Amino acid sequence: MDSMYEALPHLSPNFSRSVFPCATFNFGPNVWTIPHRDSLNCAFGWCAIQALGDFDSTLGGHIILWDLKLVIEFPSGSTILIPSATITHSNIQIRAGESRSSFTQYCAGGILRWVDNGFQTENELQQRDPEGYEKMMNLKDHRWKKGLEMYSTLDELHS
Repeated sequence: MDSMYEALPHLSPNFSRSVFPCATFNFGPNVWTIPHRDSLNCAFGWCAIQALGDFDSTLGGHIILWDLKLVIEFPSGSTILIPSATITHSNIQIRAGESRSSFTQYCAGGILRWVDNGFQTENELQQRDPEGYEKMMNLKDHRWKKGLEMYSTLDELHS
């Protein structure tokens, strides 16, 4: 992200102490989601989700991580970090008369591709530099492996 902000000095981070270039506010009064993956986010990146509002978190607002078969109480003020592009997630409704909103921070994969392509789209790169485009397409074949290597292993977490 530093190289993007250097190349485009008129841009600045949304928040001075956040590593995420994108943010979404989902205003209530009753924010909830169906099971989904945020497929446009960076596949190996983290997404910070914060619950806000006035609700009984023992009776509603739980976050569900479907692939992990987990249902987690998610009280107002809580934040969870998940790889939202790769884990199916949702949350359940709250009771009538309660309120729930959410604040989410993430990195869209297109931003990283644009920076990696020399601050241009893949189509622009293909037209301007066919050889560079071919090189970037070849890198994609192995990028997923690099992303997986960024995650901690169970042995690393245990130690």
